Amino acid sequence: MIDRSKVQRSFHRQACEYDNHTVVQKRVVARLLDILSEEGETPSRILDVGTGTGLLARHLADRYPDAFLSCIDLAPGMAVVARQRLGRRGLVAVADAEHLPFAGEAFDCVVSASTFQWLTTLDNAFGEAWRVLAPGGRFAFALFGQGTFHELKTSYRAALASSGRAGEDRTQRFFPVDEVSAAMTRAGFAACRVLCEDEVERHPDVPTFLRAVKRAGAGNASPLPSRGLAERRVMVEMMRVYGELFGDGDGIPATYSVIYGAGVKVP
Repeated sequence: MIDRSKVQRSFHRQACEYDNHTVVQKRVVARLLDILSEEGETPSRILDVGTGTGLLARHLADRYPDAFLSCIDLAPGMAVVARQRLGRRGLVAVADAEHLPFAGEAFDCVVSASTFQWLTTLDNAFGEAWRVLAPGGRFAFALFGQGTFHELKTSYRAALASSGRAGEDRTQRFFPVDEVSAAMTRAGFAACRVLCEDEVERHPDVPTFLRAVKRAGAGNASPLPSRGLAERRVMVEMMRVYGELFGDGDGIPATYSVIYGAGVKVP
């Protein structure tokens, strides 16, 4: 189970550094904007769930200058940065995706980028998105799904096994595509469209990759070493296996499997 308070503290601390360590997340924003364009609609009331530093919200404000734009994020530090980025073009509040502080049918478009993977289940957040959408409103999102950091997971499990600790995997579980689709259906969305695309980052070595993940606030996504000698040995072995299995002369890859979804609240 994901510790939401830890996620909140981590992203709060790293808010000012976040944009310097999130290459893939910026690609995800661009792709999600393309998906919204394909829908061919012009929303007038937009909610950005998990706005982070406000990158997606800023693009939405540029694209739909007449729309009323609201944003929420769990981390106060992220909300501060988003307010600075948006200025008077949007309202930003500290709030939880699973408990949105809005009346029902308040928006005709709800969007979210790189947020829902930090939830233990999707049902509450998707149900809240459905609740605040007006009939005919559209829900569009991107989240990191199963397959994300598969290189790290494979290497860490191998290191645990070699230490006689198989089954102690502490890496984050990411949602598979079928689970995302099922959650959309359970929430009541129709005309659902779900697709998965891989994005690959390159890093000089494994320590550089792990530092980048931590500096982006996403420490829950990777096994972080404890002070114990046994755990440090596992981490050293994990880095060796990672380089041996996946590395080359250009460093090591880190794969993000991005699940994009869109659906409509049927009138």
